Amino acid sequence: MWGVFKKEATLQPHLVRYWLNAKIDDPLKFKKQVKYICELHQEAKTLLEQGIHLISTDEMTGIQALERLFPNKRIKPKQVEKIEFEYERHGTLSLIANWDVARGKVVSPSIGPTRTEQDFSEHIQRTIKIDEKAEWIFIVDQLNTHKSESLVKLVAESCGITIDLGRKGKEGILQSMDSRADFLSDESHRIRFVYIPKHTSWLNQIECWFSILVRRLLKRITVRSTEELSQKILNFIDYFNQHFAKPFVWKFKGFKDHK
Repeated sequence: MWGVFKKEATLQPHLVRYWLNAKIDDPLKFKKQVKYICELHQEAKTLLEQGIHLISTDEMTGIQALERLFPNKRIKPKQVEKIEFEYERHGTLSLIANWDVARGKVVSPSIGPTRTEQDFSEHIQRTIKIDEKAEWIFIVDQLNTHKSESLVKLVAESCGITIDLGRKGKEGILQSMDSRADFLSDESHRIRFVYIPKHTSWLNQIECWFSILVRRLLKRITVRSTEELSQKILNFIDYFNQHFAKPFVWKFKGFKDHK
């Protein structure tokens, strides 16, 4: 029996994979949300022509500044690149990145030691300053910092909304995450947020670019400080935008209804 198992393991090294059975409270609402986000992806160029920026935004946290103890061994014919296993840690960084869906490039990245409510609000503020009079649609996940008091106040100020916002945890728009999310996703606002359903990070195109960043840079580099790591990430973003900027081809249009 063990011999058979060893043979199967040799032939199929990935015998076990994780699978999530997402608990969806309202399947119809879920499908509608997914379809809407897919439609936004497909309409990105048209939206841009109308002066509307469609931006996919998320954080990559805990990026380690690792110094490999010995140099990598370069690729040789019939051999893969070899990276030293042992390393020394020099701290971590968080990257908040925007993917311009229509242009296929990364815009206005933020890199720092934390990813707090204030960090995200300041990141959005810097982003909208690129084109202060334009409309902005940010596709984000359900993280609490994406539904924060700071973000509500920023959107209200930027859009000239002067109504009483209430008090956090007490009343009005600021009362709860749900009330804040309703305000931030209001389609009548010049700056608004579209929240992907829980467990659908694959809908957010910035995640596709994060995988590129990991494969092409983070898995291979060795750095001696977080400052060096930050600069290498920024250099990679500049290089990517200059030579590889291209919108992702988004073919998924949503789930089909099953009768």
